Amino acid sequence: MKSFFKILLAGFIGTLIALLLSGLIFVSILGSIASFSSKKAYNVPSSAILNINFDSVLSERGSDGQFQLQLQSLNSLGASNSSKIGIRKMVQVIDAAAQDPSIKFIYVNAGQINAEGITLVEELRNALIRFRKSGKPVISYAENFSQQGYYLASASDKIYFDSMGMNELLGTSSQVFFLKDILNKLDINIQLIRHGKYKSAGEQFICNDMTPANREQNTVMVKSIWNTIASSICESRDIDYNTLNNKVNNLELTTAKELLDANLIDGILSRNELNEKLCDLFGVDNTDKLAFVSPSDYATAKIKPNIRTKNNIAVIYAAGNIVNGDGKGISENKFANIISKVTKDSTIKAVVLRVNSPGGSAQAAETIRKALTLLEKTKPVIASFGDYAASGGYWISAGTDKIFTSDLTITGSIGVFSMVPSFGDAIRKNLHINPVAVKSNNHSDMLGGMRPLNDVEVKSMQKGVEVVYDKFISIVAEGRDMSAAKVDSIGQGRVWTGADALKVGLANSYGGLNDAINYAVSAANLADDDYDVVEYPKIKTQMEEIMDTFNLASASTKIMTGDINAQQYFKDMYNSLIKSKGVYAELPYVYIIK
Repeated sequence: MKSFFKILLAGFIGTLIALLLSGLIFVSILGSIASFSSKKAYNVPSSAILNINFDSVLSERGSDGQFQLQLQSLNSLGASNSSKIGIRKMVQVIDAAAQDPSIKFIYVNAGQINAEGITLVEELRNALIRFRKSGKPVISYAENFSQQGYYLASASDKIYFDSMGMNELLGTSSQVFFLKDILNKLDINIQLIRHGKYKSAGEQFICNDMTPANREQNTVMVKSIWNTIASSICESRDIDYNTLNNKVNNLELTTAKELLDANLIDGILSRNELNEKLCDLFGVDNTDKLAFVSPSDYATAKIKPNIRTKNNIAVIYAAGNIVNGDGKGISENKFANIISKVTKDSTIKAVVLRVNSPGGSAQAAETIRKALTLLEKTKPVIASFGDYAASGGYWISAGTDKIFTSDLTITGSIGVFSMVPSFGDAIRKNLHINPVAVKSNNHSDMLGGMRPLNDVEVKSMQKGVEVVYDKFISIVAEGRDMSAAKVDSIGQGRVWTGADALKVGLANSYGGLNDAINYAVSAANLADDDYDVVEYPKIKTQMEEIMDTFNLASASTKIMTGDINAQQYFKDMYNSLIKSKGVYAELPYVYIIK
């Protein structure tokens, strides 16, 4: 009886806490809605400074400022209270500000980079360079520099730095964790079946170090990335590439004085001294008269949809892993439906496929590619590469009319693999459970995850991998107008940067999302002022965000009251481990470029 009352009391307390949390969320939502609805339209001052301080995260897509939850406690439940501004809108803002007499200059807080990817920083940097061509200056300041931060700041007319600041201009690197030894200790066996000398996906499970081919491609790739960053810095700062490289190699660019001596900054200033500089440039005598405007506010005031036109350019954002069915990420069913809808929409005159994907299921990628092939028969389709357009991400892009890539994009990886884990020994030795199979045919249990594949089964799996690889090669050969032999020579699973992809023919042009949209306008024979942009998948409405919030509250209620199905949890975990029964066109790991 005591146990019963303990359980009852625990459930009551958990439910009460959850109800209080839900109430708090509801009150916050009402306040946010009231604040949003009562907010007046923003007017840009007649004389202003465009202030890029990354209060809003620079992202692939923005949240358009419609509905931002401000409840900090939601972070613990997986929600974010950070607003986002999409790269398309950020570039529109900078380009508009270049022609706007009310914007006197741009100020960049380069020590506070808040961007979802390095290619977004690259496109923002290019927009700042265009802004300078209007005759207006760009001023950057940082108390500390990350490598991304300095890369962005180097596009400025003047760069100022704090006297106590530290700099992280160190070059680029990749790091991979190899799991073979720990898996051996756990008695877990992994069998990797693949095609491609450089296809290193899965190697971390069967090796304890990089293979020579994998080390070769990673070395070439990180050097290519660094070459892009360093060359851009040297061009902007008018310094010698070898001199910069030597100073980076010898760690001679750590302090503010070293940066100043190397002509990488224009002055060492405190925050107060910087404010005096800004006042002088703006023509005022104290900081209270500095009129800063954020990109989000400027976009609200100046960047309006073209409601008069009946012509649209569709941007389809293919972000995440490519998955079968209706899963999260680039799911074959959802994206095939989106592409079909766009195909039938007569108001859409051209399409930009914005790819930011390391790949995934080859089968799902082929479903999406076939839908895109039908779309291409009705209107131009242009691909725009973000941080990743590799393996399956390249599979769905290869047949588009034109491919735009950033120099820093990770692409290629034309190769496939299948990975089969075996947990039988681990279960026997560690859990003292003996799995026994009863089967109707010789190989009925080959994908049961309880034993390694034998030679006959490996050969069978290899046949499937070869079929998919040959299909991948033929798709790229047709889409890029190359011979299959040529594609195979630059394929084999090799990863390329965008800069190198342009050299070997895997992409057509250098450029970001806005460049691809501008090209799509031209390909559709539209006037520059006679189109609007529509985006897919659709951004959630305010009501959908509200419902998601309550779903979070519902999830917290289950956690607090102990309503967790442990059996289902472990079943899901097991299924994720053996998902690789299929054939995958996927990057081996995610690269983080700081």
